[in-house]
Amino acid sequence: MLRRHARTACTVLAAAGLALAGLQAGSATAVARPEAPSVSTAAGTGAARTLGADAAPPELLRAMERDLGLTRTQALTRLAHEAGAGATAARLRQNLGSAFAGAWVDGPEARTLTVATTRAADAAAIRAAGATVRVVPNDLAALDRAKAALDRAATAEAPVRYVDVRANVLVVEEARAGAGDRLLAATGVPRDLVRVVRTAEAPRPLYDIRGGDAYYMGGGGRCSVGFAVTRGTTQGFATAGHCGRTGTSTSGYNQVAQGTFQASVFPGNDMAWVAANSSWTATPYVKGAGGANVQVTGSVLQPVGSSVCRSGSTTGWHCGTIQQHNTSVTYPEGTISGVTRTTVCAEPGDSGGSYISGSQAQGVTSGGSGNCSTGGTTFFQPLNPILQNYGLTLKTTATDPGPGPGPGEPQPGGTWAVGKVYAAGDVVTYGGATYRCLQGHQAQTGWEPPSTPALWQRA
Repeated sequence: MLRRHARTACTVLAAAGLALAGLQAGSATAVARPEAPSVSTAAGTGAARTLGADAAPPELLRAMERDLGLTRTQALTRLAHEAGAGATAARLRQNLGSAFAGAWVDGPEARTLTVATTRAADAAAIRAAGATVRVVPNDLAALDRAKAALDRAATAEAPVRYVDVRANVLVVEEARAGAGDRLLAATGVPRDLVRVVRTAEAPRPLYDIRGGDAYYMGGGGRCSVGFAVTRGTTQGFATAGHCGRTGTSTSGYNQVAQGTFQASVFPGNDMAWVAANSSWTATPYVKGAGGANVQVTGSVLQPVGSSVCRSGSTTGWHCGTIQQHNTSVTYPEGTISGVTRTTVCAEPGDSGGSYISGSQAQGVTSGGSGNCSTGGTTFFQPLNPILQNYGLTLKTTATDPGPGPGPGEPQPGGTWAVGKVYAAGDVVTYGGATYRCLQGHQAQTGWEPPSTPALWQRA
């Protein structure tokens, strides 16, 4: 939790900033071609166009060059590959069913997509889709069930739990020797599913309408705007729940009266939204380097290994990569689940700020460790659950379709609806056909199922 008090900076949260571990001997069997295939395909080009990865602004590219050590050409190539990899991995997840064990991208330009499965017979289909194959003993659903059992019993002695898909294990970070084993004993989770690693730090929240701009809470403290949203005719923004409670008043970066928290959840999740008064207008932008606007075109969550950039009112614009989704973190205030772990740095006051991949909104800053001088680990609350829980519509640069059915209302094409948040596996009808969602996102005009194969597959 990275909240900045108005007069006194609170301590930066400490979470274990551990690098991704490699495969343990015997934990998995790699099955791959002599040369790793590239995820750059015609389908990938279509995905890049849908997600706006082919029109990245200079501010985003410069930050990727600085923080990821890329050239401008490499940064553009990486964004396109990540978009294609996400679409390919999503299709394979649907096709593999219960055997699916995770997916991730590797390499400076994210050229290699790896998909894990528990069935060796799936190798040909995975390769045919342009990915490398890893055959592993544990499917992702089984590891997620084991993590859920640990989450229910976890304390701050074992503050972070996540599934490392590369290593095909459930990782437990322990702040005190023996805490991991005590947690396993209390829950009955098999020891061979888990790797316990020691951390000297413990996560705390990062306390402290354009994404990344500062706002101030009426009771004291500063946080950062996540993403501009609307709810009917009301305008506002999504942010972290630990920044304020329902009814908390806010003022903007300029100390002008701004709005009020309408709903807030923390712990459990770390989500909230603020309704702004008539003096404020929601814009489809995140504050980039030097104050430049970075456009937001959607909310498609990107796969493990993808690049991601963060905007916050303390440290500004920084980039890194996605390490794990569906991570659980136990702060002193309680456990939050379903957050994403990243290598992006943050400091107090950055809480609530925007995470964006290319032009796709990812989530809002929850907590982390370290700082932007020495680096660290951060966690973000994914945005789509916030939009869904509160009935919000993300403000994007998509063309305004004019009057028509509102968010959540049936569209002429069938049950598919603009403004509805879809999760992978959801089924809709459109134009007399049935489609299955491949990647979670909020639907918008221009993303109709027949025209977005990166997001929808005909059933």
